[in-house]
Amino acid sequence: MTTQSSAQPKPLRILILGGTGFIGPHQVEYALSRGHKVTLFNRGKTNPGLFPKVEKLIGDRNAPDGYKALKGRTWDVVIDNPTQIPRWVREAGAALKDSAGRYVFVSTLSAFANRKAIGMKEDGPLHEPAAPDAEPPKAAYGPLKVRCEMDAQAIWGDRTLIVRPGLIVGPGDLTDRFSYWPIRVEQGGEMLAPGTPDDPVAFIDQRDLTEFMIRLCEQQASGPYNVVGPRSTLTIAEMLYGCKAVTTSNVRFTWVDADFVLEQKLRPYADLPVWMPPRGNSEGWARMDCSKAKNAGLTFRPLADTARDTLTYYHAQTPERQAALKAGLAPEREKEVLAAWHAKMGG
Repeated sequence: MTTQSSAQPKPLRILILGGTGFIGPHQVEYALSRGHKVTLFNRGKTNPGLFPKVEKLIGDRNAPDGYKALKGRTWDVVIDNPTQIPRWVREAGAALKDSAGRYVFVSTLSAFANRKAIGMKEDGPLHEPAAPDAEPPKAAYGPLKVRCEMDAQAIWGDRTLIVRPGLIVGPGDLTDRFSYWPIRVEQGGEMLAPGTPDDPVAFIDQRDLTEFMIRLCEQQASGPYNVVGPRSTLTIAEMLYGCKAVTTSNVRFTWVDADFVLEQKLRPYADLPVWMPPRGNSEGWARMDCSKAKNAGLTFRPLADTARDTLTYYHAQTPERQAALKAGLAPEREKEVLAAWHAKMGG
């Protein structure tokens, strides 16, 4: 269970751009539970049946005059959940800067140029920003987010709140980048575990992230916050055995050296998601300094809750979706690499 403030916050009028995708639903539920009034602004195409009692304004940010539905309204806070397009940030600012008190931008730890330093704080070196007119997929994710941060701060000044989450995980995730591990653990048998048992990993449950964002809004916080967990360093062995603990799996972990993993052309963070070899520019990948966020009230639910709820969400999906994970090793490829590793080790 997370620790939440018992004090009743001052009710806020919150406009959420998006609000029905991965991180939006819990964010809305938590804001409502804190007594805030929420308005959603989106195209009305993703999960339109959610929150029938919440005000919904329809608009397409790619359309001319796409913000028309927001005219003549005022809010205390605008939360921009889905954006990596700088133009969207500037257009939202033009439409809302005089009618909203604060702008919250969901950025990313990928905004940092590298994570070589262990314990890097919010003022660490960022990527060179993408061009003002850049958009995905032609421009890289990190530089796009840096440009978005810059544009937001240029428009909103000290009314800008920037959260930089790490890998966002938990029920509702459609990328499978964390989900692969508890799913694969549950399947049992011999399982490839990359690197060493002591390699650090880091992620943030979407519910911890979104609850923290709402509490920051209540505090009228500004500036950037690194937002990733858990509270203290978590090793990949602790993560895997933690996933095993919420199942009845007979899984057996075979630890495969990072150099061999790379020789086999397996991609950290993709074929082997969450994990990144702690070396070179990635030495501090899973060891960011989040003390600013922790001091501001960031909380972390247990790994068991995240793993268990992720599995529950997975099993509620269609058989076709369950069979088509978007990250992790295909079973045949895992067997090939394990066989090659055993041959190398003479076993």
